[in-house]
Amino acid sequence: MPIALAVTSADLVLPPTDQQTPTAALLHAPDAQALELAVGDIHLLLEQHGYVIAVYSSDIPPAHERRLHAIRSVLESDRVALLKIDLPPLGIAILVRQLRQLSICDFSPGVVASAARLLAHYIHAGALLNSVARLDRVPVSLSSHAKSWVPGSQFVVLAGSDPRLVKVAPDMEPLAGPEYPTHLLVAKGQAQPDWVTEKLAPSWKVQAIHEAPLPADSSRWWGTSKLVEFAAYLPDISVLYQLVASVRRENCHWCGMELIGDLCGFCSAPLPVPENRSRATGVLTREASGPRALGA
Repeated sequence: MPIALAVTSADLVLPPTDQQTPTAALLHAPDAQALELAVGDIHLLLEQHGYVIAVYSSDIPPAHERRLHAIRSVLESDRVALLKIDLPPLGIAILVRQLRQLSICDFSPGVVASAARLLAHYIHAGALLNSVARLDRVPVSLSSHAKSWVPGSQFVVLAGSDPRLVKVAPDMEPLAGPEYPTHLLVAKGQAQPDWVTEKLAPSWKVQAIHEAPLPADSSRWWGTSKLVEFAAYLPDISVLYQLVASVRRENCHWCGMELIGDLCGFCSAPLPVPENRSRATGVLTREASGPRALGA
């Protein structure tokens, strides 16, 4: 049976793109479910699927994160992976759907869990904001703070490994984006998405634009409800499969789970890397139809 994916918010479960993609279980917050019931839910998932991969935001309330670790400790199970992801809510929802797709492929639970860090690099997440006065996820200059008080000002902000903040202007340079074919998912808050769909999407050469409801945590994550959240992503499961399969697999020296990359998805133990070992890195280019692995 497929590996079970679990999330801490219902709006992190996007509709599937096909009939085979499984859904994800919901791990309720402490104030919404007693600990005994939460432990029972995870135990049932383990009985039904064998392994559980729980994905949650780095912005999750501390009490909810402690609940997740408490459940794993009570069950004394090494078959529960807890993945804290530093992406905006819409980006996490896309990542969860990609992991749901991979969960029914022929990858081991350890590979699926450790693939989250790899796939997150290929999600270009951001937002169009009417104000950056309360934005604390991306460095904001004093001049940007001052400009945010000017009526009609808008800013485009990119999160992730290369955070950027740019004031929207008619003569602004095109915002650098993915160099490979993507789809764009757009979630509208209390702002109009015209700039995202008419300016950003063409400059990024996205192949299709889709809409989704704005996740409940997006306003808190971005510091305002006057926003449009967006994320460009790899839509093709065959490309995702090739990207993950192209990376060399290792066995965790601590728990024995199979993994890709340099960190075990289940026990978080780093992979010891001898000085003479070259690491595999997945690279996508617009000219290529799929991913290419570099290194042995």
